[in-house]
Amino acid sequence: MRRAVCPGSFDPVTNGHIDIFRRAARLFDEVVVATGTNVSKNRLFSPDERMAMLREATADLPNVRVAGFTGLIVDFCREIDAVAIVKGIRGATDYEYELPMAQMNVHLTGVETVFLAGATGNVFVSSSLIKEVASFGGDVSAFVPPYVLAALGEKLPPRS
Repeated sequence: MRRAVCPGSFDPVTNGHIDIFRRAARLFDEVVVATGTNVSKNRLFSPDERMAMLREATADLPNVRVAGFTGLIVDFCREIDAVAIVKGIRGATDYEYELPMAQMNVHLTGVETVFLAGATGNVFVSSSLIKEVASFGGDVSAFVPPYVLAALGEKLPPRS
């Protein structure tokens, strides 16, 4: 079985993330969407909330499951016998950020990274931008599923 991991904070999951999950699911026998802890990022949603949203986002993908992890993603990959890490790339900045990590990961464990180009309509969308726009009452409904939009509304009450 060829297993891959799509890691991220997914705070919150966006339509761009879901597009990458779907495309990865066509390439691998099993895809594990893994949400971890990155101490350098502030989170709006708890790990349990993020995992619940991810489960809903992937419910129609039979070869995709959701898991949490701590520590290095390559250690998690080793634990579950994953052969690849799948990352969505929105542009050159993402590539420059992700490439050294991909090279370190393959050096440490032999786990390869597969980069998938983001779909045209999603390349400017990030979880951080979604949270910022939503916090000021902006309409982000085109970029997140309805259940994420509702969760954002609960976490980010309208500003007056």
